[in-house]
Amino acid sequence: MGILVIEGETRLKGRVTISGAKNAVLAVLPATLLAEGETIIENSPGINDVRVMGQILAALGAEVKENGSGFKINPGRVYSQSPPLELVKKLRASSLLLGPLLARYGQAEIVMPGGCNIGPRPLDQHIKGLRALGAEVKIERGFIWARAKKLKGAPVYLDVTSVGATENIMMAACLAEGKTVIENAAKEPEIVDIANLLNAMGASVKGAGTDVIRIQGVKHLRGARHTIIPDRIEAGTFMIAAAATRGEVTIENVIPEHLEPVIAKLREAGARVEVGEDSIKVTGCEGTCQPLDIKTLPYPGFPTDLQSPMTALLTTAAGTSIIKENIFENRFRHVDEFKRMGAQIKVEGRTAVVEGVDFLSGARVRATDLRAGAALIIAALMARGETIIQGTEHIDRGYENITGKFRALGAHIRRED
Repeated sequence: MGILVIEGETRLKGRVTISGAKNAVLAVLPATLLAEGETIIENSPGINDVRVMGQILAALGAEVKENGSGFKINPGRVYSQSPPLELVKKLRASSLLLGPLLARYGQAEIVMPGGCNIGPRPLDQHIKGLRALGAEVKIERGFIWARAKKLKGAPVYLDVTSVGATENIMMAACLAEGKTVIENAAKEPEIVDIANLLNAMGASVKGAGTDVIRIQGVKHLRGARHTIIPDRIEAGTFMIAAAATRGEVTIENVIPEHLEPVIAKLREAGARVEVGEDSIKVTGCEGTCQPLDIKTLPYPGFPTDLQSPMTALLTTAAGTSIIKENIFENRFRHVDEFKRMGAQIKVEGRTAVVEGVDFLSGARVRATDLRAGAALIIAALMARGETIIQGTEHIDRGYENITGKFRALGAHIRRED
C-alpha cells in the first residue's frame, strides 16, 4: 500500500521499452499445466498479477522457477486441482485454470475469482463451452466444480465474444478427443499468442486471430519455449500520455498493427504518430487536442482498457467528446476522480460526455481499478500543481515499474508510504 505523488505540467520526452503482455502471460501460465515436461516462458512482465498466478501454480504442486523476466514451469508433480481460495480471490484470470485442469487431470474446483470491479464478467460462456466438450460443470456455494472422464471435441458457438472463454475452451480442446470448432471466437492478439504456445507444445490449433478457431485434439503435449508478445495496453498508455502532455516519446518493443485503433484516434486528436517496424513515436498536439468520439469494442476495435487513459487526454480537448463504453458497464468509476481535478464530465448509462476545460488542477484522488490508475497518472502529469494518487496496488497489478518508466521520460513522480 502507498501513494504516488506527481508534479504536473510535465512534457514527457525520451524512449520507453514496453514489457510483455499481462493479458497474454496470464493465459499462457495456466496453459503450461497441459504439458508433460518443462515449459520456459520469456518476456514475462514483473507485475503482481503474474506473481499471484505463479503462486497459484506452485500451490497446485507445479515446480515454478522465476528466471529473470520469465518462468520455468514443470507440472509433473501437480497433486491438487483446487487452487487456494485466498490467491484466486486476488486474480480474475484464475478462471483460466478451468480448461487446463479439466483437460489434463479430469477435474477442477475453483472459487469464483476476483479482480478489478469494472462490471459483471460472467463465466457462462466458459461453462457452456466446457459442457459442450462433455464436462459436468456446476456452481455451488461460490465454487465452480468441473468433472470429465474424457473430453470430446464438439462445435461451440459463443453467444458473446469472450477472450477468457475462447482461451479456456481452446486449451481444454487441445487434449479432447476429436475436433473442436469455436465460432464467434475472440480475435485479440493474446489469443494468437497462446495458440502459438499450444502449437509449439504439439497441439493443432488453426484460425487463431479470426472468429473461427479449429482445434484437433491430441493425446499428449510436451514442454516448449515461448516468448510473450509486447503489451499493447501498456504501449497505448504511454502513447496517450505522450500526446496528453504535449511530449515527444518513442515507444519501443511494440507490434504496431496491434495498436492501429489507438494510432488512428491520436492522429484524429491532432498528435503526430510515426510508425516504425517495432516502435512508435508520438509527438503531442500542437496547442490543444481536438475532441473525439470513441466507442470501445472487441479487437480490432478501440480497447476498453484504454478508454480511461484516453478520457484523461480528452478532459482538456477543445470541445465536446463522446465516449461509449460497450464492454464493461461499470468502467466510468474514474470520472468522479477526474472531476476532483476540475474535469467536466457527465455520465449517462454507458456514455460519457466530456466537455474540455482549459486545465486540470492537482488533487488527492484514488485509483478505482488498474486502468483508471494509469489514467490518473496521465491526468496528474497534465494538471497544474501536485496530485496524490491512492490505491497504487491496482496500478501495480498490471504495469511493470511504471514510476521508473515515467521518471525516465522526465516525470516528477515518486512513491510514498
